[in-house]
Amino acid sequence: MAVTFTVNGRPVTSAAPEGTPLLWVLREELKLTGTKYGCGAGQCGACMVHIEGGRTFSCLTPVSSVQGKSVTTIEGLSPGRLNALQRAWLAESVPQCGYCQSGQLMSAAALLAANPRPTRAQIRDHMSTNVCRCGTYPRIMRAIERAAREG
Repeated sequence: MAVTFTVNGRPVTSAAPEGTPLLWVLREELKLTGTKYGCGAGQCGACMVHIEGGRTFSCLTPVSSVQGKSVTTIEGLSPGRLNALQRAWLAESVPQCGYCQSGQLMSAAALLAANPRPTRAQIRDHMSTNVCRCGTYPRIMRAIERAAREG
């Protein structure tokens, strides 16, 4: 059965089997490769997207569950411009290898949308769902704090 939903403001239809992870529909079918495969078990956050504004592990989300819903990927976070969070990410030199960055940004964006002035403890708690193998956690914290101040 076809699943129709919106991705980054554009209506799409997927004929992938209903249990197919959303991650694979995004990457393979829709060619939105900014969302990364990390662990496939919802433990690293590399595959983080927003569904109806809330962050979600796309590797654990069956495509059938997004019927009629709105999905935002890193490509749709702020099309055509850098938002305050992305500018802070660059100013704080967050990326090292870069693999986890789209998931980190999607988690951070969800946090700031829900809580524009989070405390350091709230940032640490919220971002604990995302793993950075390069260990750029201090820079990630500073970038989120900067975006909250400047955004």
